[in-house]
Amino acid sequence: MPILFLIVFVDLVGFGLVIPLLPFYAERYGASPQQVTTLLAVFSLMQMLASPLWGRLSDRIGRRPVLIVSLAASALSYLWLGFADALWMLFAARALSGVCAGNIAAAQAYIADVTPPEKRARGMGMIGAAFGLGFIIGPAVGGLVAGNDLATADLRTPGLIAAGLSLAALLGVVFLLKESLPPGGREAPRRGRLQIVFEALGRPVLSRLLVIFFLVILAFAAMESTFALWAMRQFGWGPEQVGYVFTYVGILSAVMQGGLIGPLTRRFGEERLMTTGLVLIGVGLLLLPFARAVPSLAAAVSALALGMGAMQPSLNSLISRRAGKDEQGGILGVAQSIGLSLIHI
Repeated sequence: MPILFLIVFVDLVGFGLVIPLLPFYAERYGASPQQVTTLLAVFSLMQMLASPLWGRLSDRIGRRPVLIVSLAASALSYLWLGFADALWMLFAARALSGVCAGNIAAAQAYIADVTPPEKRARGMGMIGAAFGLGFIIGPAVGGLVAGNDLATADLRTPGLIAAGLSLAALLGVVFLLKESLPPGGREAPRRGRLQIVFEALGRPVLSRLLVIFFLVILAFAAMESTFALWAMRQFGWGPEQVGYVFTYVGILSAVMQGGLIGPLTRRFGEERLMTTGLVLIGVGLLLLPFARAVPSLAAAVSALALGMGAMQPSLNSLISRRAGKDEQGGILGVAQSIGLSLIHI
């Protein structure tokens, strides 16, 4: 698992580097606020359509090939983003990245392959910690490279750095990561994407977990897609300051998911920890629109980060434990898909 953590972490540094800068990319080409949020949503929409397919494919051919294809596509999409000189190119690059974004579902399925159920939340927390650390380093580096003035911001170099990081993660999979799914475990039934979705929603407990996942990711993504625009108008911030906020969120998330989630799960259980996380997320989202100064903003985003850090690995673990060994990739792919299915609205 340490090798998988390192690979996911390197890739997510590039992801975290670019995400806070996307509104600034779009505004440079005269995009309206609606176009900015659509740019952020197009990745999620494409991922919504493709994630179950990649998850199901990883159940049939293994996790490693899916990770290789996904990371190669990420490197190409970031390269395209870095050299984009028109708004349509930004949309095309993000759409390509979304279509081939099978790495997270495959990584989660990898964790499910190699961990017993009682240690699943801690394993999922490792993926969450990689997210958190990616959002510590990525936004800070992106903000420093881009600068704090939109008119003169360097938006090409962050895309090139992100492409290089995805390429490094790809090489890590090729040369360091062993396949977690044994050949005998790859005879998954040939079910269609919609069949997997309907079967998952037909299971009472699993369907409720998927609905919770959907609602939380929808709310968090809505905040994430509009935060830069809000911060520009509320505080007069540029890419650098927005990057620092995402870095702070990443620090708290990494501490929670990388260090505290295991002991907290053993003491309180996944269900209680998930509920506590949901409450904190609600509090953070409620406070955020009323933030008029940095201390109140810090309180709101702290509640959000700690809530996501507690909720997400617990929920992913509960979803994984409701899936059979031959459908881990498919079910986790459905979770990623359902969690993003209304972001484009």
